[in-house]
Amino acid sequence: MNPLILPEHSSAHPTPVIVALDFDNAEATLQFVRQLNPEQCQVKIGKELFTATGRSLAESLIHQGFKLFLDLKYHDIPNTVASACKVAADMGVWMVDMHASGGRRMMEAAVEAVAGYAHKPLLIGVTVLTSMDEADAREVGIVKPIAEQVVDLATLAKSSGLDGVVCSAMEAAPLRAALGQEFLLVTPGIRLPNAQNNDDQRRIMTPQDALTAGSSYLVMGRPVTQAADPVAVIRDVNAVAAQLQGTSGL
Repeated sequence: MNPLILPEHSSAHPTPVIVALDFDNAEATLQFVRQLNPEQCQVKIGKELFTATGRSLAESLIHQGFKLFLDLKYHDIPNTVASACKVAADMGVWMVDMHASGGRRMMEAAVEAVAGYAHKPLLIGVTVLTSMDEADAREVGIVKPIAEQVVDLATLAKSSGLDGVVCSAMEAAPLRAALGQEFLLVTPGIRLPNAQNNDDQRRIMTPQDALTAGSSYLVMGRPVTQAADPVAVIRDVNAVAAQLQGTSGL
């Protein structure tokens, strides 16, 4: 197994863990995050929680010191996505994503929209959802193997000026080889060793395997939020990342 080479910006973010706050209300979310340390993880709000709570919860988490990934997967005309990214930047969001299949003009408009911010959010392109397998992809007209489609969309995202992509950790190694060490790879579908996968994720990987393959950040929902000791899970993943960084000679 080749030594892990983490992107240089990883030194500014010592933890690869992004905790997906998959709750449906503000009270449960805030109760859970009280046990988290902003220096040990980032947090993610998706469509359900954002629809339920709006901007107020997102800003509350940011004010508590958390780096917030606003996972709304924008996919619209360029002006609409650009405007949404500006609002996210005004909120102080750390990371925001959009479907790379929305095309170059959409992604370039987003990049231009946040270019003037001193602390602009990281812009991430969604490639192929980790819930999809080859049969699902064919049903929506993707004729290429998923691995090829992911590389093509990620290449388009990078050339459009985005900071990285969301992808399965199974595609991290070829993307890292194709797009270099600076490009961020944000990987959901992370499952702890020996865990039963009883949800809708199809293309999954353990934290150690994902980091070794080249993932920059690991999106972890139920493996953390439903754990008996969420803090211990985060601590263990951070320890794995630190150990891998040590073997890379950084």
